[in-house]
Amino acid sequence: MALSPSGERVGRGAVRDARLTAFAKANRQEMSEPALRMWLELRAERFMGVKFRREKVIGEYIADFAANDPKLVVEVDGETHDIDDPRDALRTSFLETRGYRVVRYSNVEVMQNLEGVLMNLAAVIDEMRPPLPTLSPEGERAKP
Repeated sequence: MALSPSGERVGRGAVRDARLTAFAKANRQEMSEPALRMWLELRAERFMGVKFRREKVIGEYIADFAANDPKLVVEVDGETHDIDDPRDALRTSFLETRGYRVVRYSNVEVMQNLEGVLMNLAAVIDEMRPPLPTLSPEGERAKP
């Protein structure tokens, strides 16, 4: 069983907060229009082959959309999120300590410029992926 520095169980052996899990499940049933539009683009590895999960419990938070490879959280912020909400900064910091990169888009951006949001997200994913190896013009049998 893996333990965090604070002694909590982590990974597959970790016990999830049942209240958070139930809340995440309820959120999946009643998605906002912007979140639903985003999900239709991200689901089933449709977007750049990345497997996103929606309403994923990570520690004491629920991420709108999260992927493990690359470790990326996508938040669609609506009326419940203020631009400078200190809770969002704490949440982002927590997720970053878990190795996630967090990107945020507003409901307005998703509703009015989904193509631009997806282009930005594609650039973020490209930036996070390791570069492809450079191949020798002679092929793998070339002698140094």
